[in-house]
Amino acid sequence: MTTNQPDLAGFQRAAASALHEHWVLFLVEGVVLLVLGATAIALPVLATVAFTIILGWVFLVSGVIGLFTTIWMRGAPGFWWSLVSAVLGIVVGLLLLAQPLTGAVSLTFVLIAFFIIEGIASIMFALDHKRELSGRWAWMLVSGFIDLVLAVMIFAGLPSSAAWAIGLLVGINMVFGGAALIALSLDARKAAA
Repeated sequence: MTTNQPDLAGFQRAAASALHEHWVLFLVEGVVLLVLGATAIALPVLATVAFTIILGWVFLVSGVIGLFTTIWMRGAPGFWWSLVSAVLGIVVGLLLLAQPLTGAVSLTFVLIAFFIIEGIASIMFALDHKRELSGRWAWMLVSGFIDLVLAVMIFAGLPSSAAWAIGLLVGINMVFGGAALIALSLDARKAAA
């Protein structure tokens, strides 16, 4: 059995060097998330409506583009499924744009799933950093646990919390994620190249 210690050590040095080289990008991303998160926390209902409207436009535009390409390539296999998908995107987009607060209730369930997945991913990211190369992995671990707590809070407050929950909780998520990225970037700045 051969040992992979030299390969692992080389990989760790390369990863630490890459993190050290790009620490400013992590810092900028962290600061932007922190500012956006603080804004969403200060104005949660507005952030909820804005998020719903932006998502409505994303669905509408993707549905229109999908409809255009589906009709253009109507001889391709899967035409009817593609048509259904495009029309569904248009309908969902129009509904979210027409009634953003009603759409916020449905989006609240999507947000619960997001926070659960984001929390698990952040925890796994932190554990990888703990094993490999970062000294401030605990911040990302805390961020992951906060995401899981937020998922429980959102679910417990339904349906009355849907008007403000998306904006507030996305803001909190951004603040903790931004703080975690800032901490990781400052640690990566010190890492030996």
